Amino acid sequence: MADERARLRANFQGEIDGVALYQALADIETNPDVRSVYQSMADTEARHADLWRTKLEAAGVTGLPTGPGWRTRSLIALARRFGASYILPTVIAREEADSDKYAGQADAALAGLADDERKHARLFSVIGQSSPTGMGGPAIAQYEGRHRGGGNALRAAVLGANDGLLSNASLVMGVAGAELSGQSILVTGFAGLLAGAISMALGEWLSVQSARELVQHQIDIERAELETNPDEEAEELALIYRAKGLPEDQARELARRLVADSASAIDTLAREELGADPEELGGSAWEAGITSFLLFAIGAIIPVIPFIFGAGQTALMVSIGLSLVSLFIIGAAITIITGRSVWYSGFRQVIFGVIAFAVTFFVGKLFGTQIGG
Repeated sequence: MADERARLRANFQGEIDGVALYQALADIETNPDVRSVYQSMADTEARHADLWRTKLEAAGVTGLPTGPGWRTRSLIALARRFGASYILPTVIAREEADSDKYAGQADAALAGLADDERKHARLFSVIGQSSPTGMGGPAIAQYEGRHRGGGNALRAAVLGANDGLLSNASLVMGVAGAELSGQSILVTGFAGLLAGAISMALGEWLSVQSARELVQHQIDIERAELETNPDEEAEELALIYRAKGLPEDQARELARRLVADSASAIDTLAREELGADPEELGGSAWEAGITSFLLFAIGAIIPVIPFIFGAGQTALMVSIGLSLVSLFIIGAAITIITGRSVWYSGFRQVIFGVIAFAVTFFVGKLFGTQIGG
């Protein structure tokens, strides 16, 4: 009986999370077609929540949750601050993971909940697929381009800070193991911070800039093909829209209208065939590089802070403590994306950190002893 109540409560909480998230996305979204999809999904989740609420009340369960969990609240806060595209990759991954969450639950299957969840996952990959008269081609193209090229900024932020923290803390532990002075450890820590942050920033800048140049080259090719063979490009667009669920005559008419306007045609071809936003080309390389530098530096400064104000064993112990606490927080933060247990993910990061610190400390001690001897 307890297991059944736990199942019902978990289902109810999941649907409350869905209602809150999709309603928030509907409120944020400026495209009316996309907003209507979000609103429809929120309404569906609300019906699901009503079903589980009724079952919980029938089972005599009291003290039901009234709001979304902390992960969903975090996603909503990020979406309101940075825009829906910031969290779309995470939401899409969650929907795909949840598409079979009602598998094996007879009451959910009977009520059609499993089908609704699978539909939600499909809606994120192709909007309007279930209704030829739903969203038009340009709206589909806009949405498709946005969530293909948006990237996972949240994941990048967490992992960037994690890289800085773990690598520089390991460096500090290695130097401390060699029994160098506090001043030497401090200099080494800041050198590691700058070297790592500059390397990360340059790597990110090169990655984004190369991707931008590649996309721009592909857009130039599409533009040339449109000028030399517009009928062939129209046929390609018609096939794309037919694959999305539009009837053949509507797909061909839509493609013909788009190709007639060169600017709209290039924009649509870039989004549909390349999955790229021609206005953004994957984002700013400078913004990506600077962000990468700052995120790495934020993580890397943590193990160095104690040596700014002290030295010796006390500073080393404080550095280890700060680093491990920060690793736990990073592990907990990543559960916004993964949905895993906070304690599991947090302590997993701590264990990895302890292993890395121990290895580098003893390697430093070994080489320090040999050099000193």
